[in-house]
Amino acid sequence: MSSFQDKAQHQISQLDKELSKYPALNNLEKQTSVPKVYVILGLLSLYFFLVFFNIAGAFLVNFAGFLLPGYYSLDALFSSSKVDDTQWLTYWVVYAFLTVLESAINAVYWFPFYYTFKFILVLWMALPQTSGAQVVFRSFIQPVFSRFFSESGSTAADLRAKADSATKNQ
Repeated sequence: MSSFQDKAQHQISQLDKELSKYPALNNLEKQTSVPKVYVILGLLSLYFFLVFFNIAGAFLVNFAGFLLPGYYSLDALFSSSKVDDTQWLTYWVVYAFLTVLESAINAVYWFPFYYTFKFILVLWMALPQTSGAQVVFRSFIQPVFSRFFSESGSTAADLRAKADSATKNQ
């Protein structure tokens, strides 16, 4: 069985391989003589540190909640697949719902380390590998709001298909 150090080194080498796809990071590594994987891990650690201790926590969490999903949403709009459109539409509906709920209950004052938990939740919802927004939508939002949109309990895909057919008929 491999040690923790071997597993960590394997993950670091995988991350380095993935980061090598970006020329800007390769140039940064050449100019600074600091491995790009350590720069990225250091920045991520600093980011999480700032969120954890609520140093501009609201800004940093909202930045993460908009930047990565915004990029993937634009990518989805320029792709021909409808699957990614549905995934990101679902994310934005869930994110908007949680933002309204958060502002209504002023959650930041009630829960210690609120922004740390919100940051983890936003990442879980946004990352395509986890599809957390789909889970939240199917578990909470769809059961409550489906009766207002369709008797059959429509999903985001159904709503998208209806919108596409309505625009074609005009």
